[in-house]
Amino acid sequence: MICVVIALALFISTFITKRRFGLLGLALATGSILSGIWGYNAGLVASFFGIPSGSITSAVILALIILLPACILLFHGYTYRTLVGRVVGASLFTLLALAFLVEPLGHVLLLQGYSANAYDWLLNNRTVIIGFGLIIAIVDLFLTKPARLSDKRRMR
Repeated sequence: MICVVIALALFISTFITKRRFGLLGLALATGSILSGIWGYNAGLVASFFGIPSGSITSAVILALIILLPACILLFHGYTYRTLVGRVVGASLFTLLALAFLVEPLGHVLLLQGYSANAYDWLLNNRTVIIGFGLIIAIVDLFLTKPARLSDKRRMR
């Protein structure tokens, strides 16, 4: 149930803001690298502030570090103009984000039934999803047209 809520939140936030997948996908990769670098230190900082350390705290901190760069970029960047682009971009972002989050969330969630099958599929295919997702993100960046210059800049 928690994975579904996370997936819906990621999809809806990306769909509503109309942001393109390319920059958001690369931001997820950045967050993943930063979580590997800062994961241990972030746990120490959390325990310094009185947050009890444990597997749940570590998983939440790692997930937040992974998502933080992409969340910041949800408020800045190029957008899709068509509904199909928005749906495809939001779907790709959600799938890529879940592939990056599958490991930290797996330490915390107790999965059964359909959710366990979906988690196992995502865990087994995460490297393929991340690889293709990042390639598609780079291609999306190349397909992004630069913003038009404002009228003031054209007059100069």
